[in-house]
Amino acid sequence: MKVALLQMTAGTDPAANAATLVAAVRDAAGAGAAMLFTPEMSGLLDRDRERAKASIVAEREDGVLVAVREAARANAIWVHLGSLAILRDDGRYANRGFVIDPEGVIRARYDKLHLFDVDLPSGERWRESAAYAAGEAAVLVDTPAGRLGPTICYDLRFPDLYRALSDAGATLFSVPAAFTRPTGAAHWHVLLRARAIEAGAFVVAAAQCGEHADGRATYGHSLVIDPWGEVLLDMGDAPGLGFAEIDPARVAVVRAEVAALRHRRPIPKVTLAP
Repeated sequence: MKVALLQMTAGTDPAANAATLVAAVRDAAGAGAAMLFTPEMSGLLDRDRERAKASIVAEREDGVLVAVREAARANAIWVHLGSLAILRDDGRYANRGFVIDPEGVIRARYDKLHLFDVDLPSGERWRESAAYAAGEAAVLVDTPAGRLGPTICYDLRFPDLYRALSDAGATLFSVPAAFTRPTGAAHWHVLLRARAIEAGAFVVAAAQCGEHADGRATYGHSLVIDPWGEVLLDMGDAPGLGFAEIDPARVAVVRAEVAALRHRRPIPKVTLAP
């Protein structure tokens, strides 16, 4: 089965980002893909929170979401819209991903659980929790590519989430991202391959890339990884549409060869030796 990944350089104009997404939906469907995956913050990437405020609206009012849902319906393709900035009822923001079916129906929503609050050696300082509220639940959704466990970017560093998803039946993880260049160069490939190998699952990670209008730079290298840890697609550092063929039956084969999921045990209490 063919899946498509959009690697993009999202900017501060939601209308321009929506046009990029709609074109990608059309082109992915035209190339025979059953499902398209897009990056984190596909609709708006703007570190200036005062400027961004005017563009972050409630889900029912979000023009990017409306456009992508209509494009999915018009082109009869599944879309995992990696995430959008959404205004919650309590006035805080959610970093929310959407799985949309070929009828344009939202089949699943996922709010990012782990928020990116870091001080990097490069001098970059990020405080996602200053504006965004963390999600409270993990979700699963059945798709043509398998039973999908959506995650977002910084979630990648928390293997317990992926263990819980695979224990609940996930055969595919999505990791839409806007990874920084320093952390991407150091950790992106190894962490994604580890998540695939640990669970014997496919990993699809659509990423932001390049120099953005708000001044940040992202790593790119959108990846598709098979359950054995083999990289099936690496899109490098340029925007565009990439494709990979995946075989959902491969999950059962790998899990039979290395039965780590069946061998998992509850972690006992840790004690300090005298």
